[in-house]
Amino acid sequence: MSTKGSFGDSDEKNVVDVGVTHVAVADKEVDTAAQLAAALDEELSPEEANRIRKKIDWHVLPLMCTLYWVQFMDKTTLGSSAILGIRTATHLTTNQYNWLGTIFYLSYLVFEYPQNLALQRFPVGKWMSANIFVWGVALCSHAACKSFGGLFAVRLILGMCEGSITAGFLIVSSMFYTRKEQTLRVGYWFLMNGTAQIISGFLSFGTLHIKTKNFEPWQWLMVITGGLTIIVAVLYWFLFPDSPTNAWFLTQDERAKAVKRIQENQTGVENKHFKIEQFYEALTDPKTWLFALFSALDNIPNSLTNQRQIIVSSFGFTNLQTTLLGCVDGVIEIVTIFTGVQLAARYKDSRAYVGAIYFVPNILGVLLINFLPWSDKVGLLFGQWLTGVGTTGFVLSLSWLSSVTAGHTKRVTVNAIMLIAYCVGNASAPFMWQAKYRPRNHVPWIIIGISYVICPLLLLVIRALLARENKKRDAEPVDDKYEDFYIEVVLPDGTRTERRVDKEFLDLTDVQNRDFRYVL
Repeated sequence: MSTKGSFGDSDEKNVVDVGVTHVAVADKEVDTAAQLAAALDEELSPEEANRIRKKIDWHVLPLMCTLYWVQFMDKTTLGSSAILGIRTATHLTTNQYNWLGTIFYLSYLVFEYPQNLALQRFPVGKWMSANIFVWGVALCSHAACKSFGGLFAVRLILGMCEGSITAGFLIVSSMFYTRKEQTLRVGYWFLMNGTAQIISGFLSFGTLHIKTKNFEPWQWLMVITGGLTIIVAVLYWFLFPDSPTNAWFLTQDERAKAVKRIQENQTGVENKHFKIEQFYEALTDPKTWLFALFSALDNIPNSLTNQRQIIVSSFGFTNLQTTLLGCVDGVIEIVTIFTGVQLAARYKDSRAYVGAIYFVPNILGVLLINFLPWSDKVGLLFGQWLTGVGTTGFVLSLSWLSSVTAGHTKRVTVNAIMLIAYCVGNASAPFMWQAKYRPRNHVPWIIIGISYVICPLLLLVIRALLARENKKRDAEPVDDKYEDFYIEVVLPDGTRTERRVDKEFLDLTDVQNRDFRYVL
């Protein structure tokens, strides 16, 4: 057997007892799970794989869902506080209030790539836990702020810490789950945003009834949500796994099987070393920028997070009614994300189609808000609710991007670019909501409507691009360039031997690995 090429700083080596020339690779060049996978001789039965998945679900998914619920509830505290008195208490102008929404995402944008590099370099669970703790302290500190300057500072800190959450979840989801499972799991933890809106609505309603001297309802909201966040940070430090290769709840044998279970992804688990060639590949890959454009445009309407309560209140509802009606937004998000990811997982290669279809109600909602008479507050409210359906498209794009990108450095780079684009959309959008456009806000709603039209078209373009690449690879001859790479492993009895590393654990990118096929 002859070596077909070199790999990183590998070195050629003769194995006399089998008469084979092959390439021995350094640990840093391959995936962290390579040794575990190479040491596992037995085939993994579907029943055993399913048992491992259930065990992972039981220990990982509740923590992911809890954190995403808490972090989104924390993000909506600014919008909820708008009708609880924060603007009056801190003497905020309309422009200053918009800046509080923008600085969060500008900070998120600036720190997103450093956060992704840290997630690659340090243990994922511990790094996220540290960020969650700082996040919780900053949220509690809102209650002490008396002016725009103080709020600006704590919102900046929130944005800095937020950058680790979604990026970390995407990495963890790809470590523990198959590509089909990722679609569902990303949907499950993302739909906790809807749960957060419901609980936040009831919390806001409850704080409106707290009567304390020198401590207003919006301050109580900040302290309560910040305290919950700190509790979650402690739980993450002790319970959240960094990787299937060292997950505390799996035995050594189960860790190897957990790694073997996701081999079909052809993306491996992780590699702790930054590879500059993968970074450049991420920057020159067209799909990176198509997903980024989609992310930026799809999150321009996300400025509604901080404006929704103000808009609903302007329809003529009281503060109490507005607070409770905000719970409906959460119910809509839960139902639409759940049904969307179920459809995408059930029907093969349907991600783009499902995401595009779910944008239709959003477009209808924008039309209703723009053209219904201002006196029809119920119709306007329904139009507002319809604009929450299309969140499904963004959720599907997150899991889709993670499933079609291989090579750990490339994956963290692409994730960072998409989330930076997410920040661009979120940071620029608040300035659409100017006092001069009230009460109808036609200009911002038209911009949102245009975004809702372009986004589904982008999903379909991405699908066509990936489908064409799959056909091109199907027509290529078999690529055996990376078949003869070996790594030293320690067997259960303590003996050392060399085992071939499956291509899936060589930390190859989706471009380098010609056997990689894109899910659609």
